[in-house]
Amino acid sequence: MTKKLFFVEDDLSFGSVMKSYLELNDYQVTWIDDGKYAVERFKNGTFDLAILDVMLPNVDGFTIGKEIKAIAPALPMIYLTAKTLKEDILKGYGIGADDYVTKPFDSEVLLCKLKAIMSRNQPEETKTHREIYQLGEFKFNYRFRTIERNEVKVTLSPKEAGLLRLLCLRKNELLPREEALQKLWGDDDYFTARSMDVYVTKLRKFLKDDPSIEIRNIHGSGFMLEIAD
Repeated sequence: MTKKLFFVEDDLSFGSVMKSYLELNDYQVTWIDDGKYAVERFKNGTFDLAILDVMLPNVDGFTIGKEIKAIAPALPMIYLTAKTLKEDILKGYGIGADDYVTKPFDSEVLLCKLKAIMSRNQPEETKTHREIYQLGEFKFNYRFRTIERNEVKVTLSPKEAGLLRLLCLRKNELLPREEALQKLWGDDDYFTARSMDVYVTKLRKFLKDDPSIEIRNIHGSGFMLEIAD
């Protein structure tokens, strides 16, 4: 099934080339070249992933990303940027981005990132795969990326759901930082490590209403999901 990409990029030459390249690789692409039209166009379609340039006329990529996440919290998202400022990269991950690509970049690398994110985004079909986890007062549905407590349901991003599942599989045991980074980000460097720290903080906020649950930082090693009996 052809995946639908929502692509926002104001550089007409680069945008045209990238759209054609992605379409040649079997993606269906909706390309918007002005930030002020992005959210309305997004509302009128159904997409599998968003690729957003940060620097855009009228409305920047961070603002668009926040609005898209408000509409579709689980939608995977990649930011494109010409800047390598740590603050911008962390801001993008904080909004819920799955990855960051710095211009100029190798188009094949972007394709690999898309395929990796799409693969993580696919529900498991095997019966042996566990999808429901009970975390104290919370029920975590990995397939649908939701956590629920007292009939209040929150939808997680693909990265949040993936990280929480890894923690669940190692409940009351150490989840090595390197293992989580390789499985979810495919890399273990400064920026991916900081990104994971952001996601751990978000998971703690989601689960804070149950004092029996704690995600501990094991200094220099990783994280541990502890649930008191």
